[in-house]
Amino acid sequence: MRKIKRSKEFEVILTINDDHFIRPPKDIQRNAVLNRALKEFVGDLKILDTQTKHFVPGATVETLKDDREQKIMEAQEIMEDWQIPLMQEMAKVIAEDGGDILEIGFGRGISAEMILKFPIETYTTIECNNDVINTYFKDFKEKHHTKRIKLVPGLWQDTIDGLDVFDGILFHTYPLNDDEYIQYVNGSVTFAEHFFLHAAKHLKPGGLFTYFSNEIDSLSREHQKLLLKTFLFFYNQSNSIGNA
Repeated sequence: MRKIKRSKEFEVILTINDDHFIRPPKDIQRNAVLNRALKEFVGDLKILDTQTKHFVPGATVETLKDDREQKIMEAQEIMEDWQIPLMQEMAKVIAEDGGDILEIGFGRGISAEMILKFPIETYTTIECNNDVINTYFKDFKEKHHTKRIKLVPGLWQDTIDGLDVFDGILFHTYPLNDDEYIQYVNGSVTFAEHFFLHAAKHLKPGGLFTYFSNEIDSLSREHQKLLLKTFLFFYNQSNSIGNA
């Protein structure tokens, strides 16, 4: 079976080599399913065409030559300024109702400052980079010495099992080396995917988990399926997920 969708900009050809592939009881059902799939794909291509016109050149990371766990990094390497408005929305999602908040990756402390503007009970962060801890976190802790703030030094993979549950979790970290980049960026629908089960385990009933995804305007079907394997609901405002 062969199906073709044409427009003045492109042509999409779908060839089904296995007659048993997508084979419901009736041919009309098969045609309906395949036509719908092609229509969705064509729609995605048109959206991508519109969105990519607004891309900026940016910087290309060819390889993570140095492991970043203990690398002394410039501020823009830790978190680029364009992410700050996103951090504001993510902080609001998990902290506006107060409670106990966990942030994975302290970074420059920008999102931590945003979180503390809300009436939270406690703030906990896991941070592995000693230079970040001794500069950004130290200043943050001194500035907010009256607040209930806790630092857990180390990799989240090694430390999170020792923590309790939280009302909100913000995950905003980055691959530390080439292996993590290949496995969790190139090989996953979103970098946060490998944290999903840990987030669910450490959320209180009704708690919220938020993270950044580089999908352009909506979550892919694959992304949604992964979320619904672990969480009860999600909404696409900085990709926020809830447990109940």
